[in-house]
Amino acid sequence: MHDANEGRGNPFSTLLRLLCAATVAGVLLAFVALPAVGSAGLTARDASNNFQQMDSRLKTERPSEKTVVYDASGREIARFFDKFRESVRLDQVAPIMRQAIVDIEDSRFYQHGALDLKGTIRAMATNANSEQTQGGSTLTQQYVKNLLVDSARTQEEYQQATAPTVGRKLRELRYALDVEQRMSKDKILEGYLNIAYFGAGAYGVQAAAKRYFSKPAAKLKLEEAALLAGITQNPTAYDPIRNPNDARKRRDTVLYRMAQLGHITKPQADAAAAKPIRLNRTDPVGGCEQSKAPFFCEYVKYDMLNILSDGKYWQMKPKEQQGVVNKLNRGGYVIRTTLDTQAQRSLDNAVRNVVSPADNKVGAMAMVEPGTGYVRAVGQSKRFGASSKTRTTINLAADSQHGGGSGVSAGSTFKVFTLLAALDQGIPVSSSITTGSQTTVSGMTDCKGRVQGVWSPRNSDPAETGPYNLKTGTWMSVNTFYAQLEKRVGLCNAVKMARKFGMRQANGAPLQEYPAQVLGVNDIDMVHLAAAYAGIAARGKYCAPVSVTDVTDAAGRKLKLPKPDCQQVVDQAVADKTNEILRGVFTKGTARGRGGLGRPQAGKTGTCEAHTCAVFAGHTPNLAGAAAYWDFRGPWRYKVYGSFGADEPLSMWASAMRGALSGKPALNFSASAEDFGDTVAVPDVRGLSVGAATAKLKGAGLEVKVSPRPVPSDQPKGTVASTSPDARAETSSGAIVTLFLSNGDKGEGEDRGEPPTGFSW
Repeated sequence: MHDANEGRGNPFSTLLRLLCAATVAGVLLAFVALPAVGSAGLTARDASNNFQQMDSRLKTERPSEKTVVYDASGREIARFFDKFRESVRLDQVAPIMRQAIVDIEDSRFYQHGALDLKGTIRAMATNANSEQTQGGSTLTQQYVKNLLVDSARTQEEYQQATAPTVGRKLRELRYALDVEQRMSKDKILEGYLNIAYFGAGAYGVQAAAKRYFSKPAAKLKLEEAALLAGITQNPTAYDPIRNPNDARKRRDTVLYRMAQLGHITKPQADAAAAKPIRLNRTDPVGGCEQSKAPFFCEYVKYDMLNILSDGKYWQMKPKEQQGVVNKLNRGGYVIRTTLDTQAQRSLDNAVRNVVSPADNKVGAMAMVEPGTGYVRAVGQSKRFGASSKTRTTINLAADSQHGGGSGVSAGSTFKVFTLLAALDQGIPVSSSITTGSQTTVSGMTDCKGRVQGVWSPRNSDPAETGPYNLKTGTWMSVNTFYAQLEKRVGLCNAVKMARKFGMRQANGAPLQEYPAQVLGVNDIDMVHLAAAYAGIAARGKYCAPVSVTDVTDAAGRKLKLPKPDCQQVVDQAVADKTNEILRGVFTKGTARGRGGLGRPQAGKTGTCEAHTCAVFAGHTPNLAGAAAYWDFRGPWRYKVYGSFGADEPLSMWASAMRGALSGKPALNFSASAEDFGDTVAVPDVRGLSVGAATAKLKGAGLEVKVSPRPVPSDQPKGTVASTSPDARAETSSGAIVTLFLSNGDKGEGEDRGEPPTGFSW
């Protein structure tokens, strides 16, 4: 261990240091000056020539800058950086700060070139007589060194940039000579102030001003400027957060150096030195963990990594991927996103009100805008962070290429693609298929012509038997009906329709072409499911999910982004009719009486195979959403018995959508312009005369027959007591409705015969 005073009393040691200092100074002078004045010494001339022939152009990247992410309205939501830096122009730095850094680091900066021989010799002489060394590098040389260190991308490059060797110093000097020729002194000072490290994770004077005082560099006061200027010599030793006493002493050194040089008065220095250090800290916040929309932030992060790698990020090796991550963290990008903060806040509240973050079960949801594919919100019940009972970094609503896992089954929300395919093929809505609680299908072929085996699905409710059409089979989500409809449509056609709407497995693989795909056995993610339903809402115009709308780099140049991927994948009339049918899920189907938004809405419930999960997907004309509920520990091992699509998933969806759409126009769905052989809801004509009832039924496109036998009823005698099919039942257009007239007798009907009820809800 060496003492600061060690060697001071040894004249021989002091003389040796002075001789070494003189020799080094002479060599430096020779390197720079000899080519201009000539030299008689061959060795000196060769050394000088070698110095002059060194590569002089400093080839470094721009100093690393933080990347900032904004929501759709321009509010900051996240930052990415490995060095907290915010570059500013010199005129955005307080004059007193500029003066302080020059006075303490290189007081003759504006008088000398790249090498200050006078300062170097003085520093060497001082160092020769003291163990407390004094720097001899000019600000230009320090700027060069910082650039080289900042540009180091490997440990080897960093060691080369910081090695305590004469070769490193000569290389810096050679670069500094070139910098002095190409840049003005003010530009060099600006560069130094933006790249220097000021401790506590703050790189550059602007970051330092915000880190320690929560103000921009333009508003620094004398004592604050002196404190910051003093840090750069040894950022660890003079860190005012960890070492306030040493930092204050160093600050005072700067103050009195400024007074010595006549840039402030002695009384000003005394007054500033008398003040204690007062910090108003702002801790640097970076990464998605600190974002108010962390899971949406994760989605954006992976989209940006793909953008910065020209779409090749997932084909890269880990080392190459890290290079892209570094590019994002250091590139100083400004990223504009599709995030709707109102929708995100509503989604977060909804999923956590339905599912506790501490629960083993989880809720995950995404919202996508129809017609654009803009991802408006992504979230889940568990909070973002290191893996624990309440936190996870897995983006459960997203696919694996956006930080998600393997996804969850789509359940009966996938039936919509077979419905679309049926309508697209011209299969009438009124087409009736009679099925039992279980059915068997065989002979279906996939898209490669391979014949699939026998499949025997069953309904969740054994009572679901009888004739169903495209409306009633969808509303009641009848598995056996959809198994038969899929055979009629064709397995390959049903799968192709799902692909048209962007569906794929959450792991990125194509959909598995099994007959059971109609029941949602493929594991998918909520972002793409929401985007698919957004495509239906947009009248058949599917747009692939988009989270980034604009990116500029640190130089203000716009990056080229992937072109929006929007296509009209089915006719508008087909989508319009699908929307009409899906609206009935809320009024007559599995979601009846639940999830009211107070505006036109459409959707589909989904319960996954063996109760491994529950899902709901739905939309209005201006927003679509998909929500899932399952056990985080593993859906096949831990089931969610008793939970259906109309339970937790629909509760999350409805609550999130209400908040997201608050204050936004309640748009109507478009009516289909084509005849799809639709069904008709039987009007309620009870209590009407035969003539009035007949007119109403014929107005609905139905034929009328009157039963000759009156029936007991509380309706007035001679008016309609009931109909077959019942009121509000769906039947084919042109079908016959039988009227049963009241005999005015309110007695029980068992002994006198009740009319057949037909199909009823």
